[in-house]
Amino acid sequence: MIQHEINELCKVVSKEQPLSRSCALAILKARSEEIPEILTLTNALRLRNFGNKAHLCSILNAKSGACEEDCTFCAQSAHHKTDVETYALCSTQKMVEQFTKHAAYPIGHFGVVTSGDSMDDKEVDTLCQAIATGEINGTAWCASLGNLSLEQLQKLKQAGLKRFHHNLETAESFFPTICTTHTYQSRLDMIRNVKKAGLELCCGGLLGLGESFEQRIELAFTLREEGVNAIPLNFHIPVSGTKLQNNTPLSPMEIIKAIALFRMANPTAEIKVCAGRTHLRDLQSMIFYAGATGMMIGPLLTVAGRDVDADVQMLKDLEISFEQP
Repeated sequence: MIQHEINELCKVVSKEQPLSRSCALAILKARSEEIPEILTLTNALRLRNFGNKAHLCSILNAKSGACEEDCTFCAQSAHHKTDVETYALCSTQKMVEQFTKHAAYPIGHFGVVTSGDSMDDKEVDTLCQAIATGEINGTAWCASLGNLSLEQLQKLKQAGLKRFHHNLETAESFFPTICTTHTYQSRLDMIRNVKKAGLELCCGGLLGLGESFEQRIELAFTLREEGVNAIPLNFHIPVSGTKLQNNTPLSPMEIIKAIALFRMANPTAEIKVCAGRTHLRDLQSMIFYAGATGMMIGPLLTVAGRDVDADVQMLKDLEISFEQP
């Protein structure tokens, strides 16, 4: 990375110009000794737009396995032979019980996540009944339910849903490599419907699937063009029985540079580090200096998360504030 690229990053922080693709590539190719200077700028951008506070979330795997889609990385795909548990949508009562339990965590958002391409109207009604019970401790209801109609999204919003999650997963140019059962355009159509319904949009991706640096940049810039509210960044965890079971996870510094890229490309969007955070090992606290504004805590979908108490202690040690239950 040379001085004019550092100067460009300074202009991104000062709102003088957006990040260019050439400078984005320089971030991903930066040498380890160049990282501190980059993180000084990404941290400044985080503090300017979000303050020194972490936004935490947690999820419930409300419907698991037997998904008809063939995403190469997914343990819940029926095209793979994994030991993931399979069950139908849980009851309204269980959703509310889990929401109440998770609201004791220091979180601002609780996400109900279901496997499969979509939900039928009866399933949407079940979730609406849970959402209508309201917030607890300032924790808002969110959901990740696949490909829903605009009418279903509007019904969820009317019930009290605040934010809807639907990842693009990767760059459009790489998407056919990881999924053949639906198109990238269908994902774009879905996230645009989320915004039409008046819901906040949580939309990010999964890195480390074999995509190139240029394709990571393509995803970051697509998210900027779509004006998403929050970007969840996941880092592939190989699961036995999937097509990518032998994939090599990204290194800690690759992850840090990827977070820095997405922060610089999307200055005003939340960036939450979700699955795969454990790949960072001793460098987990660096996600905030790289520009992340939050993280997912507690149990994940099909892989173990990190101990909640350890995450809370990390934030306390960093002197970063967070929601108090």
